[in-house]
Amino acid sequence: MKKTVTTLADGRELLYFDSRDDVVRDAVDRRPLDAVATSSEIRRDPLLGDSVAVASHRQGRPYHPPADECPLCPSQEGRLSEIPDDHYDVVVFENRFPSLAGDSGRCEVVCFTSDHDSSFAGLSEEQAGLVLEAWTDRTAEFAGLDQVEQVFCFENRGAEIGVTLGHPHGQIYGYPFVTPRTELMLRSMEKHRAETGGNLFDDLVARELTDGDRIVISGEHWVAFVPYAAHWPYEVHLYPLRRVPDLRELDDAERTEFAQIYLELLRRFDRIFGPGRPPTPYISAWHQAPFGIPDREEFALHLELFTVRRTTSKLKFLAGSESGMSVFINDVPPEAAAARLREVASE
Repeated sequence: MKKTVTTLADGRELLYFDSRDDVVRDAVDRRPLDAVATSSEIRRDPLLGDSVAVASHRQGRPYHPPADECPLCPSQEGRLSEIPDDHYDVVVFENRFPSLAGDSGRCEVVCFTSDHDSSFAGLSEEQAGLVLEAWTDRTAEFAGLDQVEQVFCFENRGAEIGVTLGHPHGQIYGYPFVTPRTELMLRSMEKHRAETGGNLFDDLVARELTDGDRIVISGEHWVAFVPYAAHWPYEVHLYPLRRVPDLRELDDAERTEFAQIYLELLRRFDRIFGPGRPPTPYISAWHQAPFGIPDREEFALHLELFTVRRTTSKLKFLAGSESGMSVFINDVPPEAAAARLREVASE
């Protein structure tokens, strides 16, 4: 992998990740951009104890532009975009409309491919591996920022999720605090260790491997399963069989197999609802250990993949119970979801 670091016309950082070492990236951003002005603010909720990012400047971000005006496509003659070069493998750049900025954290955009009409599922194993390298590189860089306590790499895919740019891309958030969901995991981890002496993540994976009913794919280094108490209609958790706290700790064999298994999972997601159906909307979320917490090595890196679609024509909405009380009601039994995801492997 070759990484080239450059800057955009307004001073934001942009990085090219290339599979070939001989690629030269010297294109200049020729857009007349003003300096980025953000108003990101973190406010603490005194009742729930969590934090909310208030970022009013995001109201002006691009909203469903036509394909020929996509800001994530390479720059072409007569049309300049966020990527100055006319082609790329993987690109990462600072978000012009960040939810978190300055002392409040950092937000970056990850473009998986220059092909506007593709998807992550359409990548080759080599391309998916390059995205993994980009995620890992950024995790390492964020670890050195004083204002970042936790790194979150994720992809929102599909209009049903709220995506406003159709180009295959994801984001990386560097939070200045430990997120509420991770806090819950850490509390559960500590309680499990106090009660059993074991590691919660190890025991959870062992239980799924023993039960077997919810296993979707099992490899030499990774296992994918529908969790026992899945919140979403179709939800899969992907764990390395060797517990590591973050992406930096994966070895070469684990990286190679990740690309194979993850691509297969995404392709199965697109087949859940039968042939000829629109691509399945989903959220794909990496969970990594926060920096600076006690017993950081006890946390297990894993990826959670889920869709809001519950049938061919129906979505799972977060209504009263979910939004008002954080109590999820799942219409699809986890065992049935796992069986379907195994079934579509041969379609």
